[in-house]
Amino acid sequence: NCYLAACDCGSCAYHLSQSRAKQLYIACSSARGFERLLRHSTMRNLLYITLAAVICAAVSGQLAGTNTAEVHPSLTIQSCTKSGGCQSEARSVVIDSNWRWTHVTSGYRNCYTGNTWDTSLCPNGPTCAQNCALDGADYQGTYGVMSSGSSLRLKFVTHGPYSTNIGSRLYLLDSETQYKLFKLKNKEFTFDVDVSQLPCGLNGALYFVEMDADGGMSKYPGNKAGAKFGTGYCDAQCPHDLKFINGEGNCEDWVPSPNDTNSGTGHYGTCCNEMDIWESNSISTAYTAHVCTVKGQTRCEGAACGDTASGQRHTGVCDKDGCDFNPYRLGDKTFFGPSSSFTIDTTQPFTVVTQFITTDGTANGDLSEIRRLWVQNGKVIQSSNVTVGGMRYNSISDRFCNAQKTEFGDPNDYEKRGGNKVMGGSLDRGMVLVMSLWDDHAVRMLWLDSNYPPNKSPSAPGVARGTCSTSSGDPKEVESKYPDAYVTYSNIKYGELGSTYGR
Repeated sequence: NCYLAACDCGSCAYHLSQSRAKQLYIACSSARGFERLLRHSTMRNLLYITLAAVICAAVSGQLAGTNTAEVHPSLTIQSCTKSGGCQSEARSVVIDSNWRWTHVTSGYRNCYTGNTWDTSLCPNGPTCAQNCALDGADYQGTYGVMSSGSSLRLKFVTHGPYSTNIGSRLYLLDSETQYKLFKLKNKEFTFDVDVSQLPCGLNGALYFVEMDADGGMSKYPGNKAGAKFGTGYCDAQCPHDLKFINGEGNCEDWVPSPNDTNSGTGHYGTCCNEMDIWESNSISTAYTAHVCTVKGQTRCEGAACGDTASGQRHTGVCDKDGCDFNPYRLGDKTFFGPSSSFTIDTTQPFTVVTQFITTDGTANGDLSEIRRLWVQNGKVIQSSNVTVGGMRYNSISDRFCNAQKTEFGDPNDYEKRGGNKVMGGSLDRGMVLVMSLWDDHAVRMLWLDSNYPPNKSPSAPGVARGTCSTSSGDPKEVESKYPDAYVTYSNIKYGELGSTYGR
């Protein structure tokens, strides 16, 4: 009873100095010392409270498990200047906490199995975080993640010793316990990619989100795992499928997915600004800016999440549609595809350069333009020049976004939530690099590579996004027919404009 009362109260632990707790622990380290303390009523009561506080501290929070050692795959990136060239940085990657085995803190019992929580362990968020731990990852054997030097390959389906894994999402680390924050205004970001093995319905996505560098550990006392275990994810879709948000289990009002045996949705979502540098398969590609009215990772509920199923997609804190530049959708149907007849031949690797241009040519100016360059077989290739609303564009600017939304008849949530200036503010504060491979249980990736919405005429402006059939992308079919599909990201570089390519 004393233990339970102390744990429920919690605050009693803070009335004891660390030195006194240590003295009591040392005194109790032998049976004789323990018996001596119990003879003294004051010390006995103090001991009970101290031990309860120690036990509570040991079980409080979203914990890190110890059954499997967490060893982060290494990944070399480069920082570049025009005068000094590119210098290597030894970094590593970590898989998102959602992919991890979640089990009781002192054993092997699952807290989460398939797409369902054990409600005896997770009746509510704080209790769930106290009872459950995230364990280390077998990156290659379980998740199909392979790194070598500056290259990272993500395999689509991996049959591990205990389960079958679908896709993955990883973050670039700056240290064992901190994500690397990229501040890219008046700079450029470059990487090589191989999408030759990605068919219709898959998306190899590389992007930035405004996560906390430590995965939320300093903001949320319940989070004891942090960036080391891939916590703290957010994006502009305000996803509800995260198992832990703000250091608490997202188990309340949890609804298992009807068509995804590994996923479900909880009461809360988690929102933040998102810069999609790259979303692609071998058929179609897009880069998209999404902005929000909130700064940094923010938990949402109700209308603030902007849930499509609730009819509130355009009323939430984030612009879910974003301002996208998809060459095919914008009318250039010969720019990107799987043969040498396309400007970019996706049967071969190529280099993608994204430049963040400011109003005054310095990092202090507002973000005015997001440009895209390509390099393939030693040739620098400019982005498509497309006509929207009678004007020519080849990058994401506020003028382009306004013209595109008008031309396609889409709500202009990007402008309403601040446009490029807000994205520039997020880049000022720093964003975390995400690298992923996934299939789409909601709309089968039709928004990227087919006609979307599928009930509209393909000839209507903005509907045709690629050549994939509207019947393609069914996850069951994609997972069974293309289990060995993969994407490779390599040679990541960042630095001054004009410093990362052509060298």
